[in-house]
Amino acid sequence: MAFSGAVLDVDGTVVRGNDPIPGAPAGYRRLREAGIETLFVSNNPTKTPTAYVDRLGAAGYDVDVDSVFTAGTVTTRFLRQHHADDELLCIGDPGLFDQFEDAGLSTTDDVDAADALVASIDRGFDYEDLCTALWTLERGVPFIGTDPDVVIPAPERDVPGSGAVINAIASVAEREPDVVLGKPSDPAIEMVRERLPYPPEECLVVGDRLNTDIALGERAGMTTVLVRSGVTDDDRIAAADVTPDYVLDDLGEIDRVLD
Repeated sequence: MAFSGAVLDVDGTVVRGNDPIPGAPAGYRRLREAGIETLFVSNNPTKTPTAYVDRLGAAGYDVDVDSVFTAGTVTTRFLRQHHADDELLCIGDPGLFDQFEDAGLSTTDDVDAADALVASIDRGFDYEDLCTALWTLERGVPFIGTDPDVVIPAPERDVPGSGAVINAIASVAEREPDVVLGKPSDPAIEMVRERLPYPPEECLVVGDRLNTDIALGERAGMTTVLVRSGVTDDDRIAAADVTPDYVLDDLGEIDRVLD
């Protein structure tokens, strides 16, 4: 099979922290040498594509800003399409607020004035934030999550992600989010198809997470490649509802897919 495009996850697939995962730079170069257009897609909502260009560049990956988007990109676009004039109460890190401000979106701290609640990773998340989210959602406003990642890879040990915050809010509010963006959501698939305008069967999705990376590829009709270099081990693969087409130790083994 000749491939034209490849969606690459970032954390756990090509880098851990700021360091390249062993073998991954060589695998990335192999994709580029094969003439495959690459698109980096991260479920980190706090960093802009420009920040990822700098981070990936420092790790040895030659990337331009049009070849990256994040859960923050997807969320900002969704909000501009559906909540452009709304007051948004956001539980999230400062980097997400910055993206909203740059996009002309309005945020509020007033639970009685909020038209929607946006929940995301928040390293200062506390009991007061849970109260704020609960009181906001009691008014029946839309509940939007940036991405489903409960745990994310970090340099030393895995840490809680957006999904942990979203699930905590959903539990106290006794209400599931109206939409959770990032991978593998329909808005994320739509953005992938815009950036990689090839038939699905000519595209790869490579990532370390079954319920986001592999699920996105499966839903989009693309060939899926799971790497063991991140959060997923063989036990989780065996118990999962989604089955990758290929399982590699790391991106450096991508020749097994391309040959």
